[in-house]
Amino acid sequence: MKPKFLLLLMLTGLLMTVCPGKVMAQQTEEQLGVQYYNNKELDKALATFESLFNRNPSQFNYLYYINTLFELKDFDKAEKVIKKQLKANPEDPRFQVDQGYLNIMQGDITKGRKIYENCLKDLHADKMQIYNLTYAFSNRRETDYVIRTYLRGRALLNDPAAFAFELAYTYEALGSTEQMIDEYLNLLISNPQQMTMVQNRLQAWLSDDVDNTKNDTYRKVLLKKSQQNPDEILYNELLLWHSIQQKDFPFAILQAKALDRRYSENGQRIFDLAALCVSNENYDAAIDGYNYIIKKKVNSDLALRSRIELINTQFVQYKKTFSQDQSSLLLMKQEYIQLLDELGKIPFTIPLILNLAHLQAFYSGETDAAIALLLQAINIPNVPLANQAECKLELADIYLFSDEQWEATLLYSQVEKTFKNEPLGHEAKFRNAKLSFYIGEFGWALAQLDVLKAATSKLIANDALELSLLISDNIEEDSVTIPLSMYAKADLLEFRNRDSDALAVLDSISILYPMHAIADNVLFKKAQIFSKNGKFDLAAANYSLIIEKYPYDLLADDSMYNLALLYETQLNNKAKAMELFEKILTQYPGSLYVVDARKHFRALRNDQVN
Repeated sequence: MKPKFLLLLMLTGLLMTVCPGKVMAQQTEEQLGVQYYNNKELDKALATFESLFNRNPSQFNYLYYINTLFELKDFDKAEKVIKKQLKANPEDPRFQVDQGYLNIMQGDITKGRKIYENCLKDLHADKMQIYNLTYAFSNRRETDYVIRTYLRGRALLNDPAAFAFELAYTYEALGSTEQMIDEYLNLLISNPQQMTMVQNRLQAWLSDDVDNTKNDTYRKVLLKKSQQNPDEILYNELLLWHSIQQKDFPFAILQAKALDRRYSENGQRIFDLAALCVSNENYDAAIDGYNYIIKKKVNSDLALRSRIELINTQFVQYKKTFSQDQSSLLLMKQEYIQLLDELGKIPFTIPLILNLAHLQAFYSGETDAAIALLLQAINIPNVPLANQAECKLELADIYLFSDEQWEATLLYSQVEKTFKNEPLGHEAKFRNAKLSFYIGEFGWALAQLDVLKAATSKLIANDALELSLLISDNIEEDSVTIPLSMYAKADLLEFRNRDSDALAVLDSISILYPMHAIADNVLFKKAQIFSKNGKFDLAAANYSLIIEKYPYDLLADDSMYNLALLYETQLNNKAKAMELFEKILTQYPGSLYVVDARKHFRALRNDQVN
């Protein structure tokens, strides 16, 4: 530590020790002066800061003193104060700006502007001087001169990216979107390491976009830049990032393919993006990505993984699209078998085995073949424990599907024990609790679910909470559990793809126990079953009944969100969908669906405008 600094610390400490009252009094006096100024008690503020300035002409005291004089239009005294500061600090442009501002306030705009221009003209290649001048112009709300100062400073420093952040913020405040984006691009071209910071800033800016104009402008600017500068990777990277933020996955895949071709990449970027598309249920975009990698034939390992993920994605899409097309299902099963025969039953092909077994058991009625396949997979040499556990969970599900509950619970328990306090263990515990629910052991199910509410996996914790509430809400009023037992039976029947039997049981609950608390759950389950079978009008009718009859119950916002999605994607009524998404925002502001509802609402409104 330098001797002078040590001496300063010692003197400061001595001052605080000997004269603590004076130091505290000065702080209190400054705070009091600020309070007077903010409350427009200008005479008191003037007396306070005049005294403070005469004793200590700091920049803080000066600013409040001169601003108070400006407010009071005491221009003569203001001029004396400014000249005194100019004499003491002839190289500091802040006081020259105040002199120009004083001239403008007195009505001599030409003289004031001339002083401003001279400040710009006399500027040196000195960052501190540049910052001081922009600060001074900013204080006087001369935003145009703030921008000109930064640009002049950039030229003097011979640095095309200098003050890019500051200019971007200034342009953003002015609503000058294209100039703001240009400044962020200037910064990234010279300093790519700032990418995360720029993306965070852009994300915050783009998220506040009621009419989608910001996102449209951003995309147009980047597309134009990309076309004008085809060799600059930055623009494509930012377009790809933006399309992912917007969940515009077809465009994201398009951008990723362009980058992959232009820079002779191996397809990994597209593979990762395709997985993201699947998790966001944009299966067509994912399939496009996987097909691109397979045809590219650059990375054999990646191409092989893409073949596996492609057929798995196609199967997931089949399950989600309410298809009853048995011919396409048969073709898919044959492709699974063919690919598995080609690659063999090895740890690498476990994802194939899992999906083929599920297809055989739940869609083709070939439970024995599915069980045999999974037993082989569990015994594959050197199979990782996690893969083995996944096979056991699928096998347990198939046993439950086949009404072999004891075999199912044994396997769930094995996985839970092996992976205690891990996500796989939590998943096994939840499925075991669900099995207990199916067979009417509600107390045991609740005990397991109470543990799972604290699971590290948010999805498991939410599922556990949802099932726990269903049970507790429908048995706590009295000891009669018949309606809940009937509901659990219907839930199990649906799990076993016996949807018509499940609907019959649910209808019986509505007839026998029309006033029971489980009524809204019954309607919700019926809506889900109808939707799964492509009967969207019936699904919509049941969701609408919940909204009408139980607007304050837990399933009201779920029903409204699902109904809005039906109108948007299946019933071809965008206006009704938009109306429902907006109602979620206004009537259920605390709902988990608010963020997604807002995105859907904005997208629909933008479509309507266009």
